[in-house]
Amino acid sequence: MDTPDEHSVREQLRSVEDPDLGDDLVSLNLLNEIEIDHDQEVVAIDLALGAPFSPTETAIAAETRDVLELGGYELDLSASIDRGLDPDDLILPNVQNIIAVASGKGGVGKSTVAVNLAAGLSDLGARVGLFDADIYGPNVPRMIDADERPSATAEEEIIPPEEHGMKLMSMDFMLGEDDPVIFRGPMVHNVLTQLWEDVDWGYLDYMIIDLPPGTGDTQLSLLQSVPVAGAVIVTTPQDVALDDARKGLKMFGEHDTPVLGIVENMSTFHCPDCGSTHPIFGEGGGRQLAEDVELPYLGTIPIDPAIRQGGDDGKPIVLEDGETGDAFREFVRETADMQGIVHRNSQRQRSPENPL
Repeated sequence: MDTPDEHSVREQLRSVEDPDLGDDLVSLNLLNEIEIDHDQEVVAIDLALGAPFSPTETAIAAETRDVLELGGYELDLSASIDRGLDPDDLILPNVQNIIAVASGKGGVGKSTVAVNLAAGLSDLGARVGLFDADIYGPNVPRMIDADERPSATAEEEIIPPEEHGMKLMSMDFMLGEDDPVIFRGPMVHNVLTQLWEDVDWGYLDYMIIDLPPGTGDTQLSLLQSVPVAGAVIVTTPQDVALDDARKGLKMFGEHDTPVLGIVENMSTFHCPDCGSTHPIFGEGGGRQLAEDVELPYLGTIPIDPAIRQGGDDGKPIVLEDGETGDAFREFVRETADMQGIVHRNSQRQRSPENPL
């Protein structure tokens, strides 16, 4: 091949298609920049990919490497996404994706889903933070066996402890054992602001925020203060949970926050003794809700005593072998893929070749 130039590289990249958006990288405006250093014989390409370690974006990057013929030049491939926001105005400028895990009501296993989502992303290789924003009932530290308390820098910045490759912050660290939290609304906002502004999170690919159930002060503070990239709605199959899940969906819609999809927890119980399946809380409600509101269905999580055991022991089941671990891993992959679609679709809308 001749010495590469920007035009030839760009034309080669027209053969790489986004399987979700159905067009090539150039037409979709997913090519941020091409720089060619002829002295060093390096071609540097920056793609508009924003969901690190998602299966689809990993495959897009791999295909990009495969199709390029650079005549002996070395390829330097990177990925970045323009969120359309001034970094100086962001509370968490070094966090690429903030994903809120929410539910309309308590008791649906939202914290379990949040913990396993964070642990699953970390296990894929991502840099992950887990923020336990349930001010009144913080229990995430127990669920990942986080005994270490935060430390502080000389500048009084909080250094979060790490477990399972994740950085963790929780109101639970600020309390004595068994102490209740008795806060009014303004105090909730002040505490949350301190917990995410005064923490040295470093650079993160993902921050997973475990919200309390409902649509109250914590949710409002989050959506008004932090650039949430996507939300995951957790429900069980039963009608009571589905009714409240719809309220959660409406809350995010009113704040223009993308909802990545719906995950159904506690879907069925597989009896180890008789071998049959029992839909204890109903069947198919989460999938039907996703269809009704035209949102992605992110996965089905069964009722499994091992999930409860893993939560009590601080060992997320997404890190374990078995069908239930597989179900969580599939949910993690679907969620990361959906976050990527949200970013890439936003980038496409800015493309002169695809005016929307």
